[in-house]
Amino acid sequence: MKSAKFDYVVAKTVADATAALASAGASPAIIAGGQSLVPMLNLRVAFADVLIDISGIEELRETSLTTNGITIGALTTHAAIEDGKIPDPFRGLLRKVASGISYRSIRNYGTVGGSVALADPAADWPVCFMALGANVCIATGEVSRSQAITEFIESQYITSLRKDEIVIGLHIARSDEPQRWGLHRVARKNGAFADSIAIAVQRDNEPPSIALGGAVQRPFLLAAAARQLSRRGTPEIELRAAIAQDVRANVPEADSYLMRLHTSTVLRAVREMGSQ
Repeated sequence: MKSAKFDYVVAKTVADATAALASAGASPAIIAGGQSLVPMLNLRVAFADVLIDISGIEELRETSLTTNGITIGALTTHAAIEDGKIPDPFRGLLRKVASGISYRSIRNYGTVGGSVALADPAADWPVCFMALGANVCIATGEVSRSQAITEFIESQYITSLRKDEIVIGLHIARSDEPQRWGLHRVARKNGAFADSIAIAVQRDNEPPSIALGGAVQRPFLLAAAARQLSRRGTPEIELRAAIAQDVRANVPEADSYLMRLHTSTVLRAVREMGSQ
């Protein structure tokens, strides 16, 4: 299949892009790497009356690292992170996540901003950024705002973005405290979206953070499991019960298979974090 007809606009600045969004019809769409959007348009599971191309806005490729945190430009590709072309102050977690996304040809074009803005619950970056406590940087015209990614992603393919707003980057705070992390991912085949993906992160003297995505309505943090894990010497049976509590609260439609799958994924991520 091929997509329905649409108009095409090339934006040279963020202001150009948001102005085009504001003046567009009912269904405008931003395109950068297009690795998710183009197939969806071709299959007609997504529709757009105008595509606004932001791939040439160089400021959205910039990454800045300070003592307080890192801001990753929305047009940063998965491959750029995988290849270490931007700093990774999280002991290799960003590179590990990037290297597991689909295939190299996809990673060469797919962007972190596009992944977050699409809000696919099976995507890797939303889970990673939730575990790291990231904020989404958003702009309209010359005005920008920041919102926690846990609030930005509202449901499956639904975010808090208004019609005239675009994602311009991700900001993640950093700490001098040593950090450990664990990641486990289950997919039906190599390169496929995850059925279950869990990332656990902990800095010394700070509570752990555990995020889960995959076959869920939206990625989420596991609060009960994190509290249980904060207690030294927690028996695995109690941690399992806490994970199950979080999954039931956030994935009420989960059957026994999904409960076992998500529980196993989280446990494996936690064990990897504990082994570091």
